[in-house]
Amino acid sequence: MDARLNLSDNPVSAKFLKHLASAGKAATEADIPAATLELVRLRASQINGCGFCIDIHTKEAEHAGESAVRLHLVAAWREATVFTDAERAALELTEQGTRIADAAGGVSDAVWHNAARHYDQDQLAALVAQIALINAFNRVNVLIHKPAGDYRVGQFA
Repeated sequence: MDARLNLSDNPVSAKFLKHLASAGKAATEADIPAATLELVRLRASQINGCGFCIDIHTKEAEHAGESAVRLHLVAAWREATVFTDAERAALELTEQGTRIADAAGGVSDAVWHNAARHYDQDQLAALVAQIALINAFNRVNVLIHKPAGDYRVGQFA
């Protein structure tokens, strides 16, 4: 399967992706474990059906020290006992932030307050940025049918 558009060969999309990636770097400077950020990116990508991003963030999470068990359970994190309360708060914020069209109120106050119990203002800002960013990347890749499976850890570093 080939993508509908080669993002790196097209000057418009290449410039757009460069700016997106640059924006993402600011959010990674907050004091949130790399593994948690990868879980957030992976969960949003699962919800959005972005195989390319699932491939990337599964491999990057594993590289950041995630176990296979935790990676397999991300989609069912509510029923899994392997995630911390802080990770659960980040995953719930991710789900509601990704599914904003499914709920008239968007992210609930309860979910926001729970996340704020575990993360300071800079970390919350970073989570919001990462959730928005991965959703943007998901949409780009789903729109162009970007195939999954060939990603190598650090490929876009």
